[in-house]
Amino acid sequence: MFLATLFDYRTQDRFLLHEFVIMPEHIHLILTPQSTVERSMQFIKGGFSRRATIELASQMEIWQKGFNDHRIRDWEDYTKYRRYIVMNPVKARLCSAPEEYPYSSACGRFELDEVPQRLKPVPY
Repeated sequence: MFLATLFDYRTQDRFLLHEFVIMPEHIHLILTPQSTVERSMQFIKGGFSRRATIELASQMEIWQKGFNDHRIRDWEDYTKYRRYIVMNPVKARLCSAPEEYPYSSACGRFELDEVPQRLKPVPY
């Protein structure tokens, strides 16, 4: 359900999705918002909550308030966060290699947006 929600909003051009992992109790995303990060997260969290309420007939609270964000500034920063995201399920012992985890951009079965082109190159 979360994957469907995430990719529905991506298809609607609410944000560009570059990397992600869905863990049992949290998510990590690298995205480029089309408006603001706050608005993108509102779509994702609100859309999933609405979908869960309808499809699971559940009124339970799903999300913690707020979120942590980090602005990726250059290629080095991008690769650091990408590695953190793809290695998250390995560190949690949910798989032995990133490409084995089915709820991650590392598995290779999802269409993602290209790496943002506005990243500063790493100086030599």
